[in-house]
Amino acid sequence: MSIGIWQIAIVVILVVLLFGRGKISSLMGDVAKGIKSFKKGMASDITDESEPKNISEENKDSENKN
Repeated sequence: MSIGIWQIAIVVILVVLLFGRGKISSLMGDVAKGIKSFKKGMASDITDESEPKNISEENKDSENKN
């Protein structure tokens, strides 16, 4: 059993009728914002990792606070 073009068309029509065009477009806009935010976060992680971190200094600071 394969999914035909008619089944896909019926599902799309039902989704549009249930949610409306405006709701679907705003949802897709939110998805696009999420993807952009994810890419931006991944890019900033790469630049942060390029700077070496001294773990021993961080441990000393946390021991001094206690």
